Amino acid sequence: MDTNAWANTSWRDLAQVRANLEAGADPDALIFGYHRPLDYAVRFGTPEVVAELAGHVRDVDAEDQGRTALWRAVFDNRPDCAHALAEAGADPWRPMMAGWSPGRLALAGPHPDLFSPPRAELSAAEAATVAEAPRLISALNDLYYDGFSLACVAGISADDAARRLEAPTVEAPESEEYGDLFDYDDSVVGATNVPGGCAIVQPWAYGASMPGVAKALSKGTVCYAMYANPKSGNQGRIARDGVLEAWDLHPGGGEAGANDTAEEVLLTYLYQHNAVAFCFAYAGLRPTDARPLTGPTDMWLQLPERDYWH
Repeated sequence: MDTNAWANTSWRDLAQVRANLEAGADPDALIFGYHRPLDYAVRFGTPEVVAELAGHVRDVDAEDQGRTALWRAVFDNRPDCAHALAEAGADPWRPMMAGWSPGRLALAGPHPDLFSPPRAELSAAEAATVAEAPRLISALNDLYYDGFSLACVAGISADDAARRLEAPTVEAPESEEYGDLFDYDDSVVGATNVPGGCAIVQPWAYGASMPGVAKALSKGTVCYAMYANPKSGNQGRIARDGVLEAWDLHPGGGEAGANDTAEEVLLTYLYQHNAVAFCFAYAGLRPTDARPLTGPTDMWLQLPERDYWH
């Protein structure tokens, strides 16, 4: 049977999966060169389908992009599928993804007792990060955003940001709506003090996330910048100590990278589909509400004319 026979499979249809297997479909095949049937079943199927496939694969703990099917089940918050895999022999405590075994990752999520007894624990710093996530998400929960940009900077104030950007303050017209200020001038950004640092925002365009802005803000610290692009989605970049470290990122995108650090894996897990909260968390900022984004800001800054894209 063709290895791509799995391509049109409904991962919730146990009868179809069994029919494929009986017809000779390879349970370890990479569908169009990407993932195994078991990996797709964990994400989109039922525990019964997962159990069926787990009983046919050569290695239930085979890794795909640095993680096992069990790890995916935990990350995607599919405890029933995780149980099915564990019963099929998958190892919850196998280290992977910067030290995050499936079992240890579960300790950070909504089902900390998924695998008992635990054979690992969270560090004090990790436990604090886990505890902060629901508070931060809730603080920003009512925020609607599209087309705005944000830069979260650790350890500096709004005044520090103004000095680093060499940007004078400007007065906002009192009569205009927050999102319509300054005639959508992409050289004007807002700066607001936040516990842990400051947030730079431009409600109407990409200005706060430009590489040159992020690099200037990050000297001696770290800056996570994001543009909520209405056409292509959230676009993130990291600047550290004046150097652009990473770009074309997808904050809150719901997929940890095989080369991510342990902290990045945890943040990606905790802030799935919460891009703005992820940006604040990455820089260690702890806003109490959405004011840094929705206004009023502490000050408005006029960026000097220069090339901010290199």
